[in-house]
Amino acid sequence: MADYDPFSNDEVKIPDNVFNFPLVPLRDVVIYPHMIVPLFIGRKKSTKALEEAMMNDRRIVVIAQKQANTEDPSPDELYDTGTICEVLNMVKLPDGTIKVLIEGTARVKLLEYLIEDEYFVVRVEEIPDDENKDLGVEALMRDVLNKFDRYVRLTRTLPPEAYTTASSVEEPGRLADLIASQLVLKVDAKQRILKDFAPRDRLSTLSELLEQELEILDIQKKIQGQVKKQIEQSQKEYYLKEQLKAIHKELGETDDKNEEAEEIRKRMKKAKLPQVAKDKVEKELQRLMKMPYGTAEAVVVRNYIDWILDIPWTKTSQENLDIERTKEILDEDHYGLDKVKERIVQYLAVRTLAKSRKKGEAKVGEILCLVGPPGVGKTSLGRSIARSLDRKYIRSSLGGVRDEAEIRGHRRTYIGSMPGRILQQMKKAGVINPLFLLDEIDKMSTDFRGDPSAALLEVLDPEMNFEFADHYLEIPYDLSKVLFITTANLVQPIPPPLLDRMEVIRLPGYTEEEKLNIAKLHLIPKQFAKNGLGKSWIEISDEVLLELIRRYTREAGVRNLEREIGNICRKHATNIVEDQTKKAKKKLAHKSAKGKKSRLTELKIRKPPKISITMKNIEEYIGPPKYRYGVAGEENEIGLATGLAWTQYGGVILNIEATLMSGKGNVQITGQLGDVMKESAQAAVSYARSHADEIGLPKDFFQKNDIHLHVPEGATPKDGPSAGVALVTVLFSALGKIPIKRDVAMTGEITLRGKVLPVGGVKEKVLAAHRAGIKTICMPEENEKDYKEIQSNVTDQLTAIFVKDVQEVIRVALTRKVGSTKKKTKKTASKAKVKSGGSRSVKGK
Repeated sequence: MADYDPFSNDEVKIPDNVFNFPLVPLRDVVIYPHMIVPLFIGRKKSTKALEEAMMNDRRIVVIAQKQANTEDPSPDELYDTGTICEVLNMVKLPDGTIKVLIEGTARVKLLEYLIEDEYFVVRVEEIPDDENKDLGVEALMRDVLNKFDRYVRLTRTLPPEAYTTASSVEEPGRLADLIASQLVLKVDAKQRILKDFAPRDRLSTLSELLEQELEILDIQKKIQGQVKKQIEQSQKEYYLKEQLKAIHKELGETDDKNEEAEEIRKRMKKAKLPQVAKDKVEKELQRLMKMPYGTAEAVVVRNYIDWILDIPWTKTSQENLDIERTKEILDEDHYGLDKVKERIVQYLAVRTLAKSRKKGEAKVGEILCLVGPPGVGKTSLGRSIARSLDRKYIRSSLGGVRDEAEIRGHRRTYIGSMPGRILQQMKKAGVINPLFLLDEIDKMSTDFRGDPSAALLEVLDPEMNFEFADHYLEIPYDLSKVLFITTANLVQPIPPPLLDRMEVIRLPGYTEEEKLNIAKLHLIPKQFAKNGLGKSWIEISDEVLLELIRRYTREAGVRNLEREIGNICRKHATNIVEDQTKKAKKKLAHKSAKGKKSRLTELKIRKPPKISITMKNIEEYIGPPKYRYGVAGEENEIGLATGLAWTQYGGVILNIEATLMSGKGNVQITGQLGDVMKESAQAAVSYARSHADEIGLPKDFFQKNDIHLHVPEGATPKDGPSAGVALVTVLFSALGKIPIKRDVAMTGEITLRGKVLPVGGVKEKVLAAHRAGIKTICMPEENEKDYKEIQSNVTDQLTAIFVKDVQEVIRVALTRKVGSTKKKTKKTASKAKVKSGGSRSVKGK
């Protein structure tokens, strides 16, 4: 070979196997002799070295660099063994990169660097291959070929033809280089083969590397076989994860630090679970780690663990025990209801004193049950109590619940199972001491799926709820720190065992004065804000509010009153927007006249002039009145009595009619009456027949005449015993042809002997009579204590007569005495007690 020295004209004689060549460092590539490899050269030094080679004999030296990420390697960062290559082809690409095709010709050992600044020029010594073969070399060649054959069969990176090509090579050194160039090895391993100049050493090193690769491939094949037995062909994601597990197992690595398990354990530590819950979570976690990922059972277990960790076990909110603050908030949120608010304050005061009790002392067992008509503020009272105590407020409506699992949850054996409403709301609260409002507790029902009210017995019993058992959770949960409050419209539907666990606080209907103040303080500001009205845009006088209360609504609460106020606000809001829209359109029309295209995309509302809602214009806003206001009847009539009834919507006036007809002594009762009310009607008829001689009727009167009792509004079901007094009175009126006073109302249950028994809902009935303009009320003497609890502003306008016998009611209600009853009623009349204008007196004879 000719000498190559591009730098000087020195005539220094060098050996025949030592040459000076440009050097090109390579990243992640080791080139062996007889290899043809394409390269992309972009570094400035490498490009310069390649250009110098092309201007001479097209030969370069390529050496691998030790670190592939080094951009400009120094001589110390390059290996000391490389390959002389001949440039077969060179193409310059548009981005400045040079693509070359080179062929390795011989191994070289680097002697020294001649140039290092602009590009590398090195002096190298060529190492020729020893092609002599003895038995040892021949054995190594066969061993390497056998291993290479197994390698080609196990790996998927080489085609089968690779072994055929290698087996046709006779030179030991070239065979080693050919096989090494096709193996997937790291740079340092390939460099070991390049550095072995003797073919025997090269084959030995290659045999060792092939043995290592075959062991790895055997393990990989074993792993793949294990994984394929556990999964289906279509589960690719699962296959990869199992393969990774098997790799960890073969390498001896454990999987104790699984991210999912660590996350659950961290959450468990943060949640401060009781020991029984910790043991349960740990047990389920061990099950979860043994299950295949993504299976249905694994999802169920993970959801169960999440529920346990999400439910509060120890976290509490700081309670405010300031009773004065409680009073202020209750007065701020609710007008009236003085007795109710007083009882709530007492209840909270007792709880404050009992909070310091030691273990084993008596527990405060009262669960408040707020009972009253719709719209009187039961639910909002619960919210106000929570705000005054700084407790989290949660609410669950029990209306229509008929499945026990709604309370206790479903067992985990069911698909889609979850805890009951109690634990769901506790999770929502996030603390173990919220105020829990169980709304509409009287609306629960029972069917084949169980009795939800029976499940509530454990929830509302302080002696049991510290270990509440939910079917899904299967761990005792402490509900003893929860403040439970329930609401209902009626007490009767509540099962007695459940009612026994609660203290009933009745919320009666509001009086006109209370409704008026509630409207001014709460309803009007709320509706103004809701409908976008300013405080000074509209004025509603007290006279208009009273008109709304009397002639547009008939209710115990204030919901319909709020709706009517909302109707006025919406009507006024519509008028404002229509007026402002007309003005805005006029401006747009003016712009359009000038040739400018415009449309109404935004409306700026300016403060409108203040309007007043008066008795003259109220019908323009909400239409004509819906109800009559005044006395129950316009005049005294025969066979028409005014009774008082009590429903879940409050007290109502009940008209009861009776008429006589020629017939055969039949009694007809109509008006969709319940069984109890029908029995009261039968008792009234029997009492009237037993006193026929007092009325002055002939003995055969009831055999020749039919009696028809009717309660109007037949579409509305009616039941209860409190109409007995009115039924007797209307019968005496019809039989004696004596009118009944129109301004007298009555209530009370009767016996066959004419005794008047006490009834319920006294306050609601009195308020209904007051709303209807009744002046005199007859009620049982035993209900006098209930009458005293009614507000004085109502009782001052009524005359209450408390009676023991129905004859006293007949004497008060009828316009004149019945037949010959004058002598017999004179003695009993002295027993009648009259309460008029808040005073109590006994009528004289």
